[in-house]
Amino acid sequence: MYEESPLSILILPPMNESTAADAKEYYSTTIQEPLAYTGYYTFPYPLTTELLKMEGIYDSELLTDIPLVKFKEYFGADAVLFTTIKKWDLCYMVIASNLTVSIDCVLKSTSTDQELWKYNGTVVVDLSGGNSGGGIAGLIASAIVTAVNTAIADYVPYARQANYRAISSLPYGKYHPQHNKDQNIEFIDQTPPEESETQ
Repeated sequence: MYEESPLSILILPPMNESTAADAKEYYSTTIQEPLAYTGYYTFPYPLTTELLKMEGIYDSELLTDIPLVKFKEYFGADAVLFTTIKKWDLCYMVIASNLTVSIDCVLKSTSTDQELWKYNGTVVVDLSGGNSGGGIAGLIASAIVTAVNTAIADYVPYARQANYRAISSLPYGKYHPQHNKDQNIEFIDQTPPEESETQ
């Protein structure tokens, strides 16, 4: 990242490995903002996805074999962001409920095809009603609160949190005051132990 110092990032449509069919649609509304706040120029996501659709490309899975230099030629992008939705799950057990959003991010250079940065952002939210006490009445109240919270759970704010958590480990871009001043900042690796690789 510090050697290539990309200025502009093209965000590709997310890949979805979760069981939620609508995850891609919701998630895609949350990724551009954190990148822009980190100091990068981001191509307007709705416009780029529409251009890709006009070329018959609806999923990022179709782009994995395309040389990334093509994105530099067509869009002028210095880097391309690949995102994968790993989890977009709601676990409901009457008196307890959890919502999990987990996103993998990989940024690749359009000049060298090399991986410049990668990270995982995960958010787990407890939607249960808490311990209401009061025996059976308390359990019923807790179950009702959990059911209501689960029914109205909105993934988008949590996807946004996951994105900010992941993007916070990305070195600041040229349009941020901290550009080239953040080399010594440490961050927490959220990748589960079985998935993490030795760097």
